[in-house]
Amino acid sequence: MNTDNTKAQMRKGILEYCILAILSRNSCYAIDIINELRKAQVIVVEGTLYPLLTRQKNAGLLSYRWEESTQGPPRKYYELTEPGRKYLEELDKAWEELVLSVNQIRGK
Repeated sequence: MNTDNTKAQMRKGILEYCILAILSRNSCYAIDIINELRKAQVIVVEGTLYPLLTRQKNAGLLSYRWEESTQGPPRKYYELTEPGRKYLEELDKAWEELVLSVNQIRGK
């Protein structure tokens, strides 16, 4: 049985969490987020990222600001809001609980 589909679904399930975690360190341009996700092998394309960023922004978890660029049009930089930081703290706890549960099931 090929595991590619299952692995893709697992990555998809943690993508929003990973975006918030990246933005918790500093504000980022969307391409920076994509590059970091690719580096961590949480593969994502722009068409996947932008709807997630919009949904998180509409939920009040993110804000953005425009910055002038020397290499073209202004860039939109995303950053966590205070509610976004609190939400990420809740997700961190949920992630730790999930890892413990899976490790328990696996006998580790």
